[in-house]
Amino acid sequence: MKRVLLYCLAACTGFQQLCFANDEHKTLPIGAPAPDFRLPAVDGKTYSLASFKDAAILVIIFTCNHCPTAQAYEKRIIKLADDYKNKGLALVAIMPNDPRAITPAELNYTDLGDSFEEMKIRAREKHFNFPYLYDGETQATAKAYGPVATPHVFIFDKDRKLRYEGRIDDVEKPGKTPTISDTRNAIEALLHNRAVPVTTTKVFGCSIKWREKENWVEKAGTAWANEPVNINMIDEAGIKSLMKNTSDTLRLINIWATWCGPCVEEFPSLVNINRMYRSRDFEFISISADDAGKKEQVLQFLKKQQASGTNYLFGADDKYKLIEAVDPGWKGELPYTILVEPGGRIVYTSNGIINEAGLKKAIVENKYIGRYY
Repeated sequence: MKRVLLYCLAACTGFQQLCFANDEHKTLPIGAPAPDFRLPAVDGKTYSLASFKDAAILVIIFTCNHCPTAQAYEKRIIKLADDYKNKGLALVAIMPNDPRAITPAELNYTDLGDSFEEMKIRAREKHFNFPYLYDGETQATAKAYGPVATPHVFIFDKDRKLRYEGRIDDVEKPGKTPTISDTRNAIEALLHNRAVPVTTTKVFGCSIKWREKENWVEKAGTAWANEPVNINMIDEAGIKSLMKNTSDTLRLINIWATWCGPCVEEFPSLVNINRMYRSRDFEFISISADDAGKKEQVLQFLKKQQASGTNYLFGADDKYKLIEAVDPGWKGELPYTILVEPGGRIVYTSNGIINEAGLKKAIVENKYIGRYY
């Protein structure tokens, strides 16, 4: 089978890689009829092509939660839907990615992945004013339309013939004014019975996560399992130095112990968070409050968790020195999790088991990380 090479930017994947798009993922050609679909939406309804039969123009945008480019365009998509809602236009968004084909490293610009449940959260938080459909189970609709990146726009006329496919505009970052608004230009042309001035453009964004990429997740898991896991002793002075954070990275610190049930329960989530953001200006540090004599037991737990970040064991018997060195405002309950900005400012604290979604949001919305590249 003939293959076409596509280059994927490291910002979308966490590392440089070559992606293969084969013939079954060909992009729908201009003039082709809109393929039918039947997909569940975040509003609890199921939509098909017939659901939009009364619209003079149908705009289908393949987009997703995790891609920074897709996130950068969310407000503009909302505005498109609002500007043309009374002009005979229907806009629908379809999430084409297989969530099982996305590694944590590819989620380094987001707090939410591309599962159906996370789509519901994004739509609610951003107040989407258009149907948001899930195609991640079979990807049959994505294969029929052939988007190559998120977001990718397809515009159909009243006869449901494709008249435009490509980008929304020529500026991917929010806050900047586009010089060429290709999607709006195509819509305006169709509304006024004119020929679309530019029928197709290139598309910039994260590649579609096709199901055949699921083996990448397995390979990533194997690579993580092979990373060395170590632990070092740390004293009161060392912790105070950590808290000053003279580095250029956002520092996530978790104080835990092997005998603490909630600590053990939440630890896999912290390891996953580290895998998500460690390619950014971010680091995860764990500090065990176990007795110094249990170093080997602590190390074995960390190895089981594949905790290849920076791990410490507090060596002194006086745990109150640990508490004061970390945060005078902390009363001492475990687990305790904090985010420390460069310069030592604590911007997030969690007593007890973390709210994983809230912690991810605090990380990705911090000024030292951010959602956009």
